[in-house]
Amino acid sequence: MRGWARRLSGRVSPARKIAFDLLLELRRKPDLHSDHLLRSKPVEALSDLDKNLATTLLMGVLRWQLVLQQRIRDALTKSKGHLADPVQVSLELGALQLLLLDRIPARAAIFESVELVRHSGNEYAVGLVNAVLRKLAQTQKLGPADAVAAHPQWMVDRWVKAFGLDTATAICRYDQLPPQEDEPSAFVVRARHRVQDEGSQLIAELAGRGTEILDCCAAPGGKTAILADRNPTASITACDISPARLKTMQALLGRRPNINFRVLDATQLPFQNQFDLVLCDAPCSGTGTLARNPEIKHRITPEDFQRQHARQLRLLISAMRALREGGRLIYSTCSLEPEENESVVAEALQQEKGFHLHPWREQIKALESEGTLHPGAAERLFPNNTPDPYLRTFPGLYPGDGFFAACLVRE
Repeated sequence: MRGWARRLSGRVSPARKIAFDLLLELRRKPDLHSDHLLRSKPVEALSDLDKNLATTLLMGVLRWQLVLQQRIRDALTKSKGHLADPVQVSLELGALQLLLLDRIPARAAIFESVELVRHSGNEYAVGLVNAVLRKLAQTQKLGPADAVAAHPQWMVDRWVKAFGLDTATAICRYDQLPPQEDEPSAFVVRARHRVQDEGSQLIAELAGRGTEILDCCAAPGGKTAILADRNPTASITACDISPARLKTMQALLGRRPNINFRVLDATQLPFQNQFDLVLCDAPCSGTGTLARNPEIKHRITPEDFQRQHARQLRLLISAMRALREGGRLIYSTCSLEPEENESVVAEALQQEKGFHLHPWREQIKALESEGTLHPGAAERLFPNNTPDPYLRTFPGLYPGDGFFAACLVRE
């Protein structure tokens, strides 16, 4: 342990020290995933109480970072230029505790933020951090009205244009809430008994039944497990481009003789007219999952959607060619963006002839009848007889993440 860390350990709680270190790590390596950080050895070594606090601090800063940074800039009386990363991170941690977490005394939040700066080699900023946080302690708390400002403006503008102001606002507000593990299920009857988000479960349940099944981008394996549960006698091919992810998935699913695990690039599948059911859950921007993955909104740009579109189109066309006549293909993402959803499907249908979109309503009602989905799921997903070629779940309007799905049938 470095000398300053040893000196600090007796003055700052382990949870705040770990959250500080993880946020600095994320600044150095912005492509890291919050889940990866929260599964790191320092976090696992914490007590349950400290682990919960470290998680709350890390995810809270990531969710509210844009608003915290603006509040900090407003409170700076002199220099508003670039602050050293340890100074900026300590300010954001302190501001979060003062403006959002009611159970943490202001004096503790301020004192420990100052100590983090003092012992990180930035003694010169001790007075600045102390003054800014004391000023913030006297200001209005964060609330639902700040949720829109916690998102990049270009992102909010897109959602308002695509879905309307009310839906865009609901999405933003939901994104600021920690996922609720005991949240009641809206659609899937067995949702409580599976770890993954309900929107993800819904996609796998909607895939339905087959005898020869292909899961194109299978890792981490939640949807594959549901497919195996629904189709215990089917032959399932689960592929992923990452050997490490596939190995982890295989260990989690255990020995299931009807699942064949293969390392494959799904944009270049070696199959032709082979499967009667294909699930193509495409890698995407993940803008429907910002409540779980708030770091996404700080690194994504509008240009990323078109890059995702090009890869998703290759993936979908490859999956379509693996489908036999009369077979069904489910294309899904956890993105809210049209470039990754409707436009991918429309372009694929133009390029690959002999396919058509299959409406969702009757498929969903059939799952209601068999007890897989709650009664009324079709009406909630498609109110007032709205057209149903595409299925969407919106964070804030429904529990859980935002998902998109289309069902393609080979004629």
